[in-house]
Amino acid sequence: MASPTLKLNSGHDMPQVGFGLWKVDNATCADTVYNAIKVGYRLFDGACDYGNEKEAGEGVARAIKDGLVKREDLFLVSKLWNSFHDGDKVEPICRKQLADWGIDSFDLYIMHFPVALKYVPVETRYPPSWTHTEKEGDVQLSNATIQETWHAMEDLVHKGLAKSIGISNFQGSLILDLLRYAKIRPATLQIEHHPYLVQPTLLQLAQSEGIAVTAYSSFGPQSFIELEWQKAVDTPVLFEHPTIITIAEKHKKTPAQVLLRWATQRGLAVIPKSNNAARLAQNLEVTGFDLDEKELEAISGLDRNLRFNNPTDYLGTLHIFA
Repeated sequence: MASPTLKLNSGHDMPQVGFGLWKVDNATCADTVYNAIKVGYRLFDGACDYGNEKEAGEGVARAIKDGLVKREDLFLVSKLWNSFHDGDKVEPICRKQLADWGIDSFDLYIMHFPVALKYVPVETRYPPSWTHTEKEGDVQLSNATIQETWHAMEDLVHKGLAKSIGISNFQGSLILDLLRYAKIRPATLQIEHHPYLVQPTLLQLAQSEGIAVTAYSSFGPQSFIELEWQKAVDTPVLFEHPTIITIAEKHKKTPAQVLLRWATQRGLAVIPKSNNAARLAQNLEVTGFDLDEKELEAISGLDRNLRFNNPTDYLGTLHIFA
């Protein structure tokens, strides 16, 4: 089953349902990507920080070699990590990531976080993570502005290294500021979005500015429970929430499908992942049924303004969501 597409302000079409590569093990990543392509996924959402781009590229290359897809059938996404925000570091790291994937250009290249960290050479440590050295808590800022980084990302488009560029984990005031100087507007905004963190005003801003929104962590605490983050462990699991279960039973769908449809029916793109073949297919089938207005409102009504991916919680600094 092919995913519907969203028309980006860059003129390109982006599949509304993709596959997220965060926390996909290196050992299984190539096979996972290959199998996801086989099932029908065409968008793969990767990042420098995930540390599995070479393996993802191997899965893509095998699928192309076996005739499952052509490169132009795929929509491949990656992200610029925080320690490569200095203007002269953006193109070299993008080229390294393209080489890891084994492709000539990204369909979408995203600024992962609106924060610049001090440069860590690839030869020293890759991916570099949040700290400047191996020492825990050694978070060091760079002086690069978002404007400097964005203009360097615009150059990637001019040079054919990225077809569209976007942002992630940005809040309203930063988006408004970026739009003042952007010569190429961000095509997408990727944010944590689930019934416990709805962010309706941010969605309203993105829509008014013609920026498509991609939701990550659509299942709320689920991904973070695996990391044993206390905030997630202490939060009721959405898959077991009575509201979600009741709606799922009514539509004869899984709780995961209901959560994803809640997002896609409201115009967002989603990037779930699964290592289970049956769930892979189920997660792709989340645009072929509709929730009624009361069901959409009931799910949105679970909002707690509860954010799991917050550097404050796991670094004790970089309070970007303050």
